[in-house]
Amino acid sequence: MRETEVYFKKTYEESREVFRGHLDKIRQKWPKAELLTESIGAEKDNTIDMIYSDAQKSNDQVLFFTSGVHGIEGYAGAGMIHLFVEEYLDRVDPETTGICFVHAVNPWGMRNFRRVTENNVDMNRNCVCGDVPKDVNENYAKESEVFLPNGKITDIEKEKQDLYAQLSEGSMNEGYNGIKSAKSMGQFQFEKGVYFGGHTEEPSTTYLKKLQKKLLADFDRVIHMDWHTALGPTNEVTMVNSEVDSRSEEELKSFYKLENIKKFSPEDVKGDTTNHFNELKQEEFPDTYLFSALFEFGTFGADKEAELREFTTIILENQLYWNGAEKEEDRQWILAETQNMFYPEEQEWRESVIKEGRRGIENILGQEGILK
Repeated sequence: MRETEVYFKKTYEESREVFRGHLDKIRQKWPKAELLTESIGAEKDNTIDMIYSDAQKSNDQVLFFTSGVHGIEGYAGAGMIHLFVEEYLDRVDPETTGICFVHAVNPWGMRNFRRVTENNVDMNRNCVCGDVPKDVNENYAKESEVFLPNGKITDIEKEKQDLYAQLSEGSMNEGYNGIKSAKSMGQFQFEKGVYFGGHTEEPSTTYLKKLQKKLLADFDRVIHMDWHTALGPTNEVTMVNSEVDSRSEEELKSFYKLENIKKFSPEDVKGDTTNHFNELKQEEFPDTYLFSALFEFGTFGADKEAELREFTTIILENQLYWNGAEKEEDRQWILAETQNMFYPEEQEWRESVIKEGRRGIENILGQEGILK
């Protein structure tokens, strides 16, 4: 069987079953490891599953993997957890290192191949620190007609052409930089719009915040890798972390030996889960060491053409979800393009995820002292 068939599953249920099966192997090194399952949302069978264990002697550090914050991206994340269990578990010292692996932080999104929750909430815009004004995103509000669903899709080619014209020609009031800023920050006004951060905290967000706090309280060091797809150069891994980390991009590249590293400002991205983790550490656990970053496996690429394709795909997928399409072939095209963006079926991409995932795991966890 090909490695890609081992690590990449076709459905949420299949992926979850494989994840739950890791417990037996993990218990060979952490005999007290537990599988903890929590139903999330209206559908009882949508669950967040976690395999957790303290270190056997001293909670010096914990390895923390999360997958599926953006639902459909959870398939690659679950693959990375599986890869780690198969190939790297024996290089971790259970005497001093705990483990915490989380499958499908956003189970509804993973099951339904959507990026958002059942409430149309982007979880990386929902994990806010304090209150965020609903109208914080001025660029989004000014150009909301582009971001909001505007009726049933009747002609996919015309829809694509119109979107490309609005985005690429700078016809919007704030121009292309404005729409990029609108995307990054997220918005808290329009429930049916893309990049919606929610009016209240999602159950998955509450779960994640409690877990972050527990790990910071129980361990001296927390090493967190949050797995995602889409962003960055095609077939390469990109590390994305908060400017709360004072090191520059060049310093990070030199230390971790990774070519693609991006930093973001908490002021420009509201509600990011890793940023919340860093702020929680600073405010309540200043003596705990925390490394927390997103790891993205690129799909469309990193140039402007790729950005336009990403915007168009997300906007059309959202419009399809809310308003539908007159023609089945248009519906199928949008669903296929969404999969191409977040979970491509191409063998080359899936092989690159395994290769780049190994490199990311070895470089980060080697430098951070998890792997011996």
